[in-house]
Amino acid sequence: MNRRPQLRIVAPAASPQEAAAVVAALERFMRDSAPAPAPAPDGPAPWGRTGLLEGSRHAAGDVAPWGAPRRWA
Repeated sequence: MNRRPQLRIVAPAASPQEAAAVVAALERFMRDSAPAPAPAPDGPAPWGRTGLLEGSRHAAGDVAPWGAPRRWA
């Protein structure tokens, strides 16, 4: 979902070029001052990995059959 507001200028005295310049400046400001995106998770959640291991009948210390590194163990 895109939560960015749709910007538009409502100024009868502004030329189309002036209005476009103002909107471009606002969009650049919004892009430059936006918070950084959250970091991606470093792998499956521990409960998810446990469920996958149990479902594939492997012990918690085993190397996962899907090739997941042991660092999640």
